Amino acid sequence: MDEGGRFLEGTVDTVIYQNAENGYTVLRLSVSEDDEPVTVVGCMPGAAPGETLELEGSWTFHPSYGEQFKAEVARRGLPKGEKAIFDYLASGAVKGIGVSTARKMVDEFGENALEILEDHPEKLTAIKGVTKKRALALSDAFRLQMGMRRLLDFLTAHSLPPQLGMPLYRRFGDRALEAVREDPYLLTDGELSVSFGQADLLAQELGFAEDHPQRVMAGLAFELRHNLDNGHTFLPREKLLAATQALIGVRDGEALLTGLDMLEASGKVTADRVAGEDACYLTPYYEAEVTVAQRIAAMCDNELYCPDDMESRIDRIERAQGIKYAPQQRRAVELAASRQIMLLTGGPGTGKTTSLRGVLSLFEELGLETALAAPTGRAAKRLGELCQAEGQTIHRLLETRFDPKTGELVFAHNEKDPLKADAVIADETSMVDIQLMAALLSALKEDCRLVLVGDPDQLPSVGAGNLLSDLLRSGRVPTVRLTEVFRQAAQSAIIRSAHLVNQGQTPPLRNDSKSDFFFLRRTSPESVEETVVELVSKRLPENMGIPIDQIQVLSPTRKFAGGTGSLNRLIQAAVNPAQEGKGERKLGSTVFREGDRVMQIKNNYDILWKTADGLSMGMGVFNGDIGRIAAIDNRRELVTVDFGGHLVEYPPDLLGELEMAYAVTVHKSQGSEYRAVVLAAVDTAPRLLTRGVLYTAITRARELLVIVGEEGVIARMTANDKQTRRYSGLRARLAL
Repeated sequence: MDEGGRFLEGTVDTVIYQNAENGYTVLRLSVSEDDEPVTVVGCMPGAAPGETLELEGSWTFHPSYGEQFKAEVARRGLPKGEKAIFDYLASGAVKGIGVSTARKMVDEFGENALEILEDHPEKLTAIKGVTKKRALALSDAFRLQMGMRRLLDFLTAHSLPPQLGMPLYRRFGDRALEAVREDPYLLTDGELSVSFGQADLLAQELGFAEDHPQRVMAGLAFELRHNLDNGHTFLPREKLLAATQALIGVRDGEALLTGLDMLEASGKVTADRVAGEDACYLTPYYEAEVTVAQRIAAMCDNELYCPDDMESRIDRIERAQGIKYAPQQRRAVELAASRQIMLLTGGPGTGKTTSLRGVLSLFEELGLETALAAPTGRAAKRLGELCQAEGQTIHRLLETRFDPKTGELVFAHNEKDPLKADAVIADETSMVDIQLMAALLSALKEDCRLVLVGDPDQLPSVGAGNLLSDLLRSGRVPTVRLTEVFRQAAQSAIIRSAHLVNQGQTPPLRNDSKSDFFFLRRTSPESVEETVVELVSKRLPENMGIPIDQIQVLSPTRKFAGGTGSLNRLIQAAVNPAQEGKGERKLGSTVFREGDRVMQIKNNYDILWKTADGLSMGMGVFNGDIGRIAAIDNRRELVTVDFGGHLVEYPPDLLGELEMAYAVTVHKSQGSEYRAVVLAAVDTAPRLLTRGVLYTAITRARELLVIVGEEGVIARMTANDKQTRRYSGLRARLAL
């Protein structure tokens, strides 16, 4: 051990805990014959007694388990000496070898036992009871173990996180190291999520030339993937080439064109002429866009048989609900009866809920089994409550399952196994990206009806595509636009303000004790933060009786004072401070604490959830799902989150998929509605201070809205109606 405590070397004495999925390990390490073994924690997949370890890291003190060494880098060596080799083999590290066989191997081959096992397995037959078949099986198991060891050594040598070892091994098996050497850019794909810069540095270290075809293809594919986050389903050819040239610095235009041709030939990229552009798509997004266009076009052309007594049926529904539909609302119910697909749009207070209840009642009259769905759990729950029926997320409606052929999670319901529903009502369509809509449409029966509901003035989906806007602007889909704000709704300052903002008018920022909308003027980001924390922790719970868990803080930005990062730390300190006995888990600068409100920030289809009673379980947690940290087990390195009754355990390598959620960005709040919203109106980048952001923030509040900040920020947001263009071919395809 070095004097500074950064390095530690020794032999594994005992493995206390090991997570097979992520490699997280707790073990005891013998560093000298005279001292007691020390506790080491870190990512050391497959570590076993008898191995030698050279570790880099730091000493920490755990309140429950005392002093331990947290390993950040681990270099592993094979056991040396007969005792260490026996300990290693007897530990079960090599499948098929137990204590008895380990003793016989060491007695027979001494310090050469591991060399025999790997390179000369036929000699193992000298041991009584070991056949040639078993000898080969034992050797294969050992080589598999050595493959993981060499992979981890390779990753460590190139300054890549050892946590990559397990997902690489799951994907490529014992070819993992070979696969990375052949194409280091595969590290930028999927769950591996290594940055292009890191993969590019590895490629340079491995001798890849600047214009190597794999580097060029990886750069092109990276630009297409990166721009999915900007909402683009495709990039125009010239823009793609120019962006890639800037990224990788290749001056040879022919090399870029050749790389693009190779990607097309491999099927990873599809080129098409659409919307006046030479469009380049990642193939799954091209297929999704074409699927959506073809299926919706076919549904638009399908006019359904309408019963002769439809008018009397609607009259009967009105009487049962004790209301009289406005003309636009009645038109929505009538259209749902006669067309296979329809759009229902409108802002707050225009009667979408009443119209939806009418449509649902009509479908029940017609004997149709109807499914209610929305993109997020909160939106689905609200839809179900409004319609007094069960609502679920689109992901859960489609279900997920493991495909053993591809090793990936797929939707269980598709064209081969469609949903049983005769009709689907999907709310918050503005949030639905092109791939999710393609999956939903593929899972509908040929004659299934589809009602898409949404507000086109809200922000578009976080994922790729411009679905609701494209459908509306195409003019192809039968649509009812609700425009009349009903008298009762018009009494709400929240609803009046939303419509004023939508019309480009700054809402009145004066306070009335009887209002549901308040403005608190604060002239600095720090004073905004102080007021927001006071509102959440004291004023709203104590003076207005609104529990903390029913208050959502929003901000247009993540960064700086007044952004969600800073607000989350301050609110956590006020409402859920550290205390003895309350579990904590640190990730970077974030401290997760039992009781914290957290949000899942990416779709994870293969994470397991179960109910508290253990009687029900399923797969998948999705981007935007909000939960509460129920427990933190530092011994097993697990954080358990309760997502509305679904308990999910997060090991260390998945903890990065969680963020604190006392405060979230307006973009992340899409599809959700909260009893009370506090908006931090702080100055930030102009692209975040837009009318759409302000409108979306206002319409998240159900009972109370408090805006904290400066009038000028609100005025600039109202005036800024600039919308970033999204490259999407859906509108053009529907017009064909």
